[in-house]
Amino acid sequence: MDFRTTVERAQRLKQLHSEYKPLVLPTVWDVWSARTAAAVGFAALTVGSHPLADSRGADDHEGQTFEEVLTVVRPIIAAVDVPVSVDLEAGYGQKPADLIAGLIEVGGAGLNIEDTVHSDGGRMRSTQEHASYIASLRAAADDAGVPVWVNGRTDLFLHAKDASGVLDEAIERLRALEQAGADSVYPVGIQDDDDLLAAVTGAVAVPVNSTAHPVRHDLERFRRLGVGRITYGPLLQFAMTDAMKNVLGSWAP
Repeated sequence: MDFRTTVERAQRLKQLHSEYKPLVLPTVWDVWSARTAAAVGFAALTVGSHPLADSRGADDHEGQTFEEVLTVVRPIIAAVDVPVSVDLEAGYGQKPADLIAGLIEVGGAGLNIEDTVHSDGGRMRSTQEHASYIASLRAAADDAGVPVWVNGRTDLFLHAKDASGVLDEAIERLRALEQAGADSVYPVGIQDDDDLLAAVTGAVAVPVNSTAHPVRHDLERFRRLGVGRITYGPLLQFAMTDAMKNVLGSWAP
């Protein structure tokens, strides 16, 4: 994809986050799912690491190399006329500048980056370490002249035995990501907890991303709680799996 189109798509993705409250980005994993979601009328998409890995018989948590991910993502982005963000897990051990360069080269308009470092035994980055990584991504995108949308994810709630017990720490971390240049923040694992979602959305000025199940969750509820961005993680693919089993069930031997 040519550089000008990539810049235009990144600019459009930023605009969409202002126009939609929340902006829903269906999480896709191949050309078919991307084209299908775009045909429904969605204005932007995101490629999820988990469904992408499942579609290729690979493991999530960086079971593919950065180069392999870029190779697969390139035709997905080229197949649609809407901005596409890409879940790049914890960065595949890449330097932020190399991560941005690879993303831009395949036409990506945004990225998701998490603080569970799979290439280093699954440890979590400290608040400052993750914020510094986000800041380096922001600087690299700015230097490249592409307003890449950076979605800063934390798995703090996901790893906690009691999610409410780490609320203060999570808010501190999300605020640090915001200050470091994250365009949105993504506290994973609290999509079913109204109180935690409301607390987080009230604590930061940038859009808060929530995971949603396309069948079991309600868009209006997320809007009421102040969520600014919705992605499905692997849940759209899970829902499609359930639907496929139901369709094929009567035909099975």
